[in-house]
Amino acid sequence: MASPGSLLFGLRARVNRRAYIAWGFGLAIVKFLIDTGIVYGFTRKTWSPLGYLLPSVVLRKEGVGSAPESMHLLLVACAMPFLWIGITMSVRRAADAGVSPWLGVLFLIPGINYLAILLLSILPTRESAKWEPARVGPYRARPPGTEEAGPPSGVDLPSGVRAALLGLLACIGLGMSMLGLSVYGLGAYGMVLFFVTPFTMGAVSAVIYNASYPRSVWNTLGLALLGTVLTGSVVLLFAIEGVICLIMAFPIAAVLSIVGALLAWAITTSAKTGQRNPAALLVMLPALAVGESKLAEPTLRHVTTTMEIDAPPERVWPNVVGFSDLPAPPQWIFKLGVAYPMRARIQGSGVGAVRHCEFSTGAFVEPITVWDEPRRLAFDVTSQPPSMTELSPYRSVKAPHLENYMVSKGGEFRLVPLPNGRTRLEGTTHYTLAIYPELYWVPYGEVLLHGIHTRVLDHIKNLSEASKVVAQAPLE
Repeated sequence: MASPGSLLFGLRARVNRRAYIAWGFGLAIVKFLIDTGIVYGFTRKTWSPLGYLLPSVVLRKEGVGSAPESMHLLLVACAMPFLWIGITMSVRRAADAGVSPWLGVLFLIPGINYLAILLLSILPTRESAKWEPARVGPYRARPPGTEEAGPPSGVDLPSGVRAALLGLLACIGLGMSMLGLSVYGLGAYGMVLFFVTPFTMGAVSAVIYNASYPRSVWNTLGLALLGTVLTGSVVLLFAIEGVICLIMAFPIAAVLSIVGALLAWAITTSAKTGQRNPAALLVMLPALAVGESKLAEPTLRHVTTTMEIDAPPERVWPNVVGFSDLPAPPQWIFKLGVAYPMRARIQGSGVGAVRHCEFSTGAFVEPITVWDEPRRLAFDVTSQPPSMTELSPYRSVKAPHLENYMVSKGGEFRLVPLPNGRTRLEGTTHYTLAIYPELYWVPYGEVLLHGIHTRVLDHIKNLSEASKVVAQAPLE
């Protein structure tokens, strides 16, 4: 009998129906308790079990999306072991049931995963089914009844090179095709593009590379990673995206391509001789991308940054409404092309006035909706410039995500009086981010927003405290 460690985290132990149901149900309860504890620790709210069936509805109702980003990052980190256990056990359960192990990969696809889990929980074990991934080594083909063997006769190094090149071409072709369909065809930067596609790229390269005979798992994973890097290089070469966005996307793409390649290597090198082809997954990708583009709806999010100022609200207020030129940005992230605020001016006074906050890439047009001097200034955003200027070997890169994907809906400043003539200034941005998975991309966005807020609040602080010194000077 396999140990719990090899059953949960390994790739060689078969998973029968009883183990699949028992461990799956038990781990689902454990994960629910962990996630609920994390959510309660940050928000003092409990997470309904319905969140595992209709997470988007529950998250909106309970307002978890507005919790600190550290909570979301912790949830993602805690989910990674469960994700690995779920998909590897599903693949091995499918093999144990005598159906294609690729059926287990459906565990990754929201909605469809429930049907896959139900089917895998029903299908009985087929004793004649084989599951025996090759062992680690340069050549690991081990036909039943023989010792560890090298490459079949007639198979030489050039054939391995051809297989690697074909795997790389398939990997790059798939990545570029899905990028074209998702971004330029559907206008969507979704989970299918950033989550399912890299996984499939790694899987396809591994299947092609190991089609003739089982090759080294390390060579297989290296090939998948190289394919991911080359795909990004092609994107950069044709000025589709810039360096910064590719760097941000690389971690998730690299990890998922490696996971896809590892699972595909296990499936392809197992003693099971049929049903190795992940063609069904390839056919599903465009359909999934189309479905996601129709159903995805970004969540309204809020980011608040605070700063204490040694001046009363009455002295701070004029510098909130409009402020002079800011100094050149010292933060390295702004020097890489991220848009940064330069100055703010206002036309008119009171509700209906229009504030123009000028950034390095253009101006935000902000009609005033709340004018509560000197306590609160709130505004909508009716027009905004690109979020950044892409760093690229070319003069200009017009990536679609630079406009209309990270959208500011409005903002506000709150001035809270503190003892001894001080003020706590709170700057808030209300925004949506139509790039998925949100839990991966939101931390990037909120780091940038906090950087922008801090730059503005620090400038307001300096102006307000300087005016206080000037006002006090005649009395000294």
